[in-house]
Amino acid sequence: MDVKHYSTIVADHAGKVARITLNRPEVHNAFTAAMIRELREAVAAAACDPEVRVVVLTGTGSSFCAGADLNWMREIIAASYDQNYAESLAIADFHEELYSLPKPTIARVNGTAIGGGTGFLSACDIVIASAEAKFGLSEVKLGLVPAAISPYVLRRIGESQARRYFLTGERIDARRAHEIGLVNIVVTPEELDHRTNELIASLLSSGPEALAKAKELLRDIPGMPFDEAKAYTAAMIAALRVSAEGQEGMAAFLEHRKPKWTE
Repeated sequence: MDVKHYSTIVADHAGKVARITLNRPEVHNAFTAAMIRELREAVAAAACDPEVRVVVLTGTGSSFCAGADLNWMREIIAASYDQNYAESLAIADFHEELYSLPKPTIARVNGTAIGGGTGFLSACDIVIASAEAKFGLSEVKLGLVPAAISPYVLRRIGESQARRYFLTGERIDARRAHEIGLVNIVVTPEELDHRTNELIASLLSSGPEALAKAKELLRDIPGMPFDEAKAYTAAMIAALRVSAEGQEGMAAFLEHRKPKWTE
């Protein structure tokens, strides 16, 4: 196992799986500008590592991420508009990089995820959460809004639910989070690791190029006119069918064997 310890996170790579763990349990993994920089570095490293095929984002201790660190917020409210803009843009860049990563991502939500913590998980592909987890978009209680995270939360829960929770800032339990689509799977705390490992195994059984293209479809198709989507999707499936991965996948299916990428 290859483990890199940062000041606010831990990134480890074992086999085909990279795990990025928020590691400030004493403050419920609240994020700072330093954590955002380190998260971006870890995600970029996973993106360019050919061995990594799945990325798991989680937290140390009893919380996933309690949002922005209070001490960091004290500093940033005293900063200039330009400084605030630069730090906010870095947060937005991180969410875009995580969302656009050409490898499947799993948010393993071990506990509370508030504000930016809800944003982190919303930028992931699959969210599995402990039944004890709590969620919230409480920025309005501070006279703020969930700005940088809004594109990803809206994609997860839709405008109707976002209108309610962006405006009320009310807490959301795991059951309700599952109902509105914020979370895909809810399990007991004891089942969290086992079910996460099952998800990883399922993802690893699929072609890595196909997974990257599936994410591309999910990103691009919703905003594409039908006539443009027709040519775009036809070209994509044609290219995959004649690709080495597509040829191997179809051959393995017809020959009743596992494809080589599962080895």
